[in-house]
Amino acid sequence: MRIKKKIWPEFFQKILDGDKTFEVRLADFECKPGDILVLEEWNPETKEYTGRVLEKKVTYVTKTKNIKFWPEKDIEKYGYQIIAFK
Repeated sequence: MRIKKKIWPEFFQKILDGDKTFEVRLADFECKPGDILVLEEWNPETKEYTGRVLEKKVTYVTKTKNIKFWPEKDIEKYGYQIIAFK
């Protein structure tokens, strides 16, 4: 499966540089090893895509509810997933 997600420039660049090999996302979508994560760079200031895109193969997924980054109601509903890729 190909899964498209927005990603802010600072995180996009870290992945592009090879420094970041995982994503922490709200677990409001299905994701499993073998899927392709399509990361589309999104500028939150201009509210536009930059045109840069990365595709990463998902190698590992784990889920948790112990991180407080999204609204509590969304965390309770979905939990989190941590996505590793190469």
